[in-house]
Amino acid sequence: MGEQVAAIGNPFGLSGSMTSGIVSQLGRLMYSPDPGFSIPDVIQTDAAINPGNSGGPLLNMKGEVIGINTAIRSSTGEFTGVGFAVPSNTIKKIVPSLIEEGKYHHPWMGITGIDIDPDLAKIRERVNAKGFLVVTVIDGHPADDAGLKGVSKTVEIDGKEYPIDGDIIISVDGKEVRKINDLLVHLQREKAVGDEMILGVMRDGDLIHLTLTLGERPDLQ
Repeated sequence: MGEQVAAIGNPFGLSGSMTSGIVSQLGRLMYSPDPGFSIPDVIQTDAAINPGNSGGPLLNMKGEVIGINTAIRSSTGEFTGVGFAVPSNTIKKIVPSLIEEGKYHHPWMGITGIDIDPDLAKIRERVNAKGFLVVTVIDGHPADDAGLKGVSKTVEIDGKEYPIDGDIIISVDGKEVRKINDLLVHLQREKAVGDEMILGVMRDGDLIHLTLTLGERPDLQ
C-alpha cells in the first residue's frame, strides 16, 4: 500500500488523460451494483478515475501495468477518491482463456452465506467474530457433493432472526478464513475449475475437514 500509481484513460471523452495517486488498499471485494457476482482481489486507488477510464491501465512509477481500471465508488457517478482496478496477475490468468475460448471459466463452490459478526459470534458461542457461515448449499453443485451443510434452524432475539446451525468455514488449504473475501481471493489467485481444496469447517462445535472439487460458475441468465 502507499505505492504511487498513475491511471490512463479517456475520462469524459478526453483521450489520453493521466491522473496520479497511490494504492489505497489491496485485496478489496468489489460488489456489483446489479444482481450478479462480486469481483474479488481488486486494487483500491485514489488516482482520479471517471467514466471513460474503464479498461485503461493503472501503472506504477516504473511504467509497469499493475492493473486495469474498472470502477469507482461514488454516489454521483463521478470521482470521489475511491477507484478500483483489476490486478495484472488476474488479467494474466484470465486473458489467455478469453483469447482462446472467448470466455473465462470461473471456479465455483455453490454456496451462499454471511460473515460471522460479533452478535452472531456470541449466539454461536464463538470466541472471535471470524469465519464464513454457510447459509445455503446449492443442490448438485460442488459444496453439496463435498458434504457442506447450510442453515436449517434460526432463533429470534429482540425481533431479529439468527441462524443457530450451518457450517462455518474457518480455513481453506490451511489459510485462515476471516470473512468471505479471504475465500474469494484464494479462489481468484490460486484455483481453477477442477481443482481440489481443503476446507476447515466448524460443525456443532467440532472442527472437520472437507475436500471440495471446484466446478464452473454458472452464467446468470
